[in-house]
Amino acid sequence: MKLKLDLHDIYNRGSDIDKALRGIIDEAVAKKATLVEIIPGKGSGALKKKVLRFLDQKDVKQLYHRVEKDSKNFGRLFVHFRWK
Repeated sequence: MKLKLDLHDIYNRGSDIDKALRGIIDEAVAKKATLVEIIPGKGSGALKKKVLRFLDQKDVKQLYHRVEKDSKNFGRLFVHFRWK
């Protein structure tokens, strides 16, 4: 199962971004999704850095396996999950 989160609509609302990221990670855990695609967009890269900082938090980091930056599209991240 793959989930997708597009942040284009809420790029300038910090608290909404955190809620959306928390929501998609929680949904992935609940549904045991193997992949979450997060689209911060290309822009200046500030939103992508914010997403990476969120994913690097200790309580969030323990929930997923790894983060992959899309080599073909700068404005896209993949969060991989591994379930036993």
